[in-house]
Amino acid sequence: MNPKGKTALITGGAVRVGKAITLALAQAGANVVINYNSSSAAAEETVAAARALGVKALAVQADISDLTQVEAMVKAARQKFGGVDILVNSASLWQSTPFPMENLDNWHRVTGILINGAFYCANAVAPLMLEAGEGVIINIIDLAAWEPWPNFMAHSVGKAGLLALTRQLALELAPTVRVNAVAPGPVLPPPDYSPEKVDKTAARTMLNRWGTAEDVAEAVMYFVRANYVTAETLAVDGGERFGHRKLEKRK
Repeated sequence: MNPKGKTALITGGAVRVGKAITLALAQAGANVVINYNSSSAAAEETVAAARALGVKALAVQADISDLTQVEAMVKAARQKFGGVDILVNSASLWQSTPFPMENLDNWHRVTGILINGAFYCANAVAPLMLEAGEGVIINIIDLAAWEPWPNFMAHSVGKAGLLALTRQLALELAPTVRVNAVAPGPVLPPPDYSPEKVDKTAARTMLNRWGTAEDVAEAVMYFVRANYVTAETLAVDGGERFGHRKLEKRK
């Protein structure tokens, strides 16, 4: 799909990787609907940055784990732009969920965003895409979809579920809508990472460095344009998934 003149909805599109994806789509000529939950100031900054690139932009507050709010968000996008051609499910909540759990609130919150939220958004935009005769959905997962993180059960299960949802949606919506996933590795160190932890993480990759949010956005743009690719996943991780094999070279 040529993104120029199309409309893209990016969940979590105001900050970090989501912002980079939003601006990459805007740079390619797509009008952007920027979903946010609590980052209102960041959303308005991203709207301004997108408009400066010559496209139309709209910020919409919605908790995507709430079906009613998702439906209202998609309705606003349709009223403003006539439809949604590209959906990027980027929203995520990095919240520890040690197991076993006494309080299940964090479990429901994290999986509600990653699984239910992505499903609600896809379910709401799919009729618009099918009516238009084309569409693209891209889900942002990460390596936890294959390798669980200790104390982050909800995140790991949620990302694995989002990978399964990617394949299922690709099957259900073929041949009209293509659905793929991008799996970032270490990009944008969290604010609480010490310099030592940043370096240790970089050393786990084959490239011995962190990536950038723009690296992820570039992969998203590939899937937007790759008209013969669906139900696939692209890891943007500097080889982190197999980086431990570097130790074998030293023996």
